[in-house]
Amino acid sequence: MQTTAAALTMVRDDAFFLEKWLAYYGEMFGRENCYVINHGRGETVARMAEGCNVIGLPGDPDPNFERKRWRLLNGMVEGLLGYYAHVVVGDVDEIVVMDPETGHTLLSWLKGKARRRVYTPVGLDVFHRIDREDAPVGDHVIGPRRHVKLLPYHSKPCVLGRPAQLSRGGHYAKAENLNAPEGMYLLHLKFCDFAQYVAAMDRRNRVIEEIGVGVKETSIGRHWFAEARGEDRAVFEAFAQLEEREGFDLAWLRRDMVKSWKPRGETGFWQFDRPDYGVQYRLPERFDGIV
Repeated sequence: MQTTAAALTMVRDDAFFLEKWLAYYGEMFGRENCYVINHGRGETVARMAEGCNVIGLPGDPDPNFERKRWRLLNGMVEGLLGYYAHVVVGDVDEIVVMDPETGHTLLSWLKGKARRRVYTPVGLDVFHRIDREDAPVGDHVIGPRRHVKLLPYHSKPCVLGRPAQLSRGGHYAKAENLNAPEGMYLLHLKFCDFAQYVAAMDRRNRVIEEIGVGVKETSIGRHWFAEARGEDRAVFEAFAQLEEREGFDLAWLRRDMVKSWKPRGETGFWQFDRPDYGVQYRLPERFDGIV
């Protein structure tokens, strides 16, 4: 039984993303080392996550959902670190991968690393170029989808070898040192398929309707609200307007992260600058099938 790494997420009804999360972490870490918080005790989630450690929670509408969620996740990370060397924590549509060029999977890479560090993978937004990519997403996302946008906002400190309180959304940590390893990426799958995006946004908008409050009266992100959604097809058509860059060398981005590293005011959290670079890359073929 491996104790190098565990994976932790919280999910409600997102069967498409949960399937990808389970296929990746369940196969690599072993389902017995995957922890799924089933918000709302959904039967589909419980069935899909069989063999994992499933924790059912009430799903009553709550404007403080995000605060409660990250308080729970932070507590669970700290507890699990008593049993594992590292814990990977994040949303169900986020997957941490190693570039196959390194010769490592995430698990094999972590086996060679000392504890007590917090790792921040470079965030990449995997998106559906609806003007180019006609093939549906099947068992794997990468292959049918290979276009990515640089996403500093989702370069999250999500691989923890020590307790380090994470902010709401997991975007910042109380960790003074920045470790952004070459070849480590966080793939954000929210936009990886147009049809799945529409379905997921419909679900999130319904949750907000059930809660019945405005964006200023809740800790839930603005992107869950119908008024911030925009026109779905226009969102995807806009991806084609991003500057396309050749190659896949992001060392410059890691250097930018290091150069701008600083405390986040008086909060105790640390951050790097998160500009919208407005550029896209095409993942090399070596990434095909990784998720």
